[in-house]
Amino acid sequence: MTQFLKQLGRLLLWMVFLVITAWGAAALWFDGPTSRPLAALLVLAYVLASLAPLILLRPRRLAYVAALIPFAVLLVWWFSLKPSNDRDWQPNVAQLPSAEIHGDTLVVHNLRNFDYRSETDFTPRWETRRYDLSKLRGLDLHVIYWGSPSIAHTILSWEFEDGQRLAASIETRSRVGQSYSAVRGFFRQYELYYVLADERDVIGLRTNHRHEDVYTYRLRTPPARARALLLDYLKTVNRLADKPKWYNAFTDNCTTTIRMHAGNAMGAIPLDWRWMANGYLDELLYEKGVVNRSMPFAALKSLSYINPKAQALPLDDNFSRAIHQGLPPRPAPPVN
Repeated sequence: MTQFLKQLGRLLLWMVFLVITAWGAAALWFDGPTSRPLAALLVLAYVLASLAPLILLRPRRLAYVAALIPFAVLLVWWFSLKPSNDRDWQPNVAQLPSAEIHGDTLVVHNLRNFDYRSETDFTPRWETRRYDLSKLRGLDLHVIYWGSPSIAHTILSWEFEDGQRLAASIETRSRVGQSYSAVRGFFRQYELYYVLADERDVIGLRTNHRHEDVYTYRLRTPPARARALLLDYLKTVNRLADKPKWYNAFTDNCTTTIRMHAGNAMGAIPLDWRWMANGYLDELLYEKGVVNRSMPFAALKSLSYINPKAQALPLDDNFSRAIHQGLPPRPAPPVN
C-alpha cells in the first residue's frame, strides 16, 4: 500500500509538472516574441529545461526543484508584462468611457452609440449622457448565445424612469488586426474593456447584425442595490481609464466580473458552477428567484427571447423601448 501511494504521488507530481509546462509553453507562444521561429525556439528550450531535470537528475527532490526554476523565471517575466491604454485600437473600443457623479447626477463620457449598417460597417458615435440616479428604476440582464449553449455573453442594463437605459458590457479591448480567441483570452493578449452604451448599440449589434440569440430578463434587484452595483461598475470604469488591466477569460470575463461587482455592492454571492458555464446563468437566477418565477423556466425563457421583435425594428432611438415590450414583468423586490 505504501509503495502504491508513493507511485500515485509521483504520478500526480508528473501531471502537475506537465500542466505547468504546457501552460508556460503556451504563455511563451502567445505572449512572447512576435517572430514565430523565435517563439518556437523559446518554447522548445523551455520544455526541455523543465522536463529534463525530472528525467536526468537524482535524488527526486533535487529534480523537482530544478524543474521548477524555469517555471519561476517564466512567471517573473509573464507578470512583468504591462497592459496599456496607448495602442492602435480597433474603432469600436477606441475611446475609454469615464463617469462623473455629483450627488444624484451621473455624467457618462464616451458612451458608445454607433450607427451600424453591418457588423463591420458603422459610423462611430461617442456621446456624453446624463442620468438621474434618484430615478433609477431597475436592472435587466441580457444573455447572449453565439454557439455552445454552455457559454454566453452577459450584459447588464440599468433602467431609469425617463426611459433611458445604460448598458454595460465587459469585453476585450482589441488592437487593429486582432480578433478574439478563447484560448488567447487566458493569456496577456487583450486589455479589459467596459463598454458603456445605448442598448441599440450593444444589443442591436448582436440581434440584427451578428444574429446572435439574445434573451432579456428583468431582475428583482431593488433600485438601491441596482444603484450600488452601478456605482461599483463605474469605479472600475474610471480606474481602467487611469490604470489599464489585462482581460482574463477565467478570472476577469463578462460574468465572473459581474459576480465580483455584485459581491462588492450587495455582499457575498454564493459560488455556483453556472457562473463559469454562464449559458446556464439564467437557470441559476430562476432558482434563486431573481427573475420572474410565475411560470415554468422554459416558458420564461421563450418569452424572454427578443430576436424576432428586435430584427423587425430599425436601430433607432425607439429600439430599446420596443425590445422590452411584452417581456415577463420584473419580480417585486424582497420585503426587508
